[in-house]
Amino acid sequence: MDTKIKSLLLEGRVDGFWGYRTMNGFPFPRLFTKENANELEPWRPTVARYPVLKLLLREMRMHSDRTYGVLVRGCEERGLRELFKWNQLEPDKVIVVGQACSRELADWCECRKPFPDLLDYGEPAAPVTRSRKVEALQAMAMRERRGWWLTHMNRCIHCHGCRDVCPVCFCTECSLEHRELVSGTKLPPDSSFHLVRAVHMGGRCIDCGLCEEICPARIPLRSLYKEVNRLVEEIFDYRPGVDEGMSPFTFPGDELLLPTR
Repeated sequence: MDTKIKSLLLEGRVDGFWGYRTMNGFPFPRLFTKENANELEPWRPTVARYPVLKLLLREMRMHSDRTYGVLVRGCEERGLRELFKWNQLEPDKVIVVGQACSRELADWCECRKPFPDLLDYGEPAAPVTRSRKVEALQAMAMRERRGWWLTHMNRCIHCHGCRDVCPVCFCTECSLEHRELVSGTKLPPDSSFHLVRAVHMGGRCIDCGLCEEICPARIPLRSLYKEVNRLVEEIFDYRPGVDEGMSPFTFPGDELLLPTR
């Protein structure tokens, strides 16, 4: 049993803790409370990933007076920082327990920081400083690259899974569904949806890759967002979830205008 998380619950430091529970041989997100603290399991490394921050945000919007704990990886820690910056979560209402990603997962994600600052479980894998996915795109001629992207984006079935799973896509109303932008039930052309969303996420994407993992059409969205992040860092010297301050695409006070519930 995980005594660290159990102590947080039994001592009343958190009202609930988002961790994982094995079901049918697979780990699944689970909200633990005092009542089910005995179901906590010893920590073990896994490559399974879920939108745990999305679950945390939903829970805290329903119970803004409560304090919650959450088990996070490096990308999820970056996501929390962005949610704090955008006034979506209160830092003093969230207690973080950190876990390191495996070497296998860090390599697959090409992650520059596959572990959180506050590390409680696991051994930190070395950062991956090169992105072969981005390098492969940059090696293409512009016409070839455009054709490559259109081929992938034209498979989009408009399920909105990429948007719905994103931990830092927290808008309560999506502009791509607004009646002034979308006629009837038709969305903009396939490529427009992803390009508009990529611009919207500029300065916010924390490179978790959940958008690509959930995509039923297997669109290589992570390559798109890695390139966007590269440009944001190159032009504006800003890395979401790592650097202090707000995204370079906001104006002072923008973060205060967004709904927290």
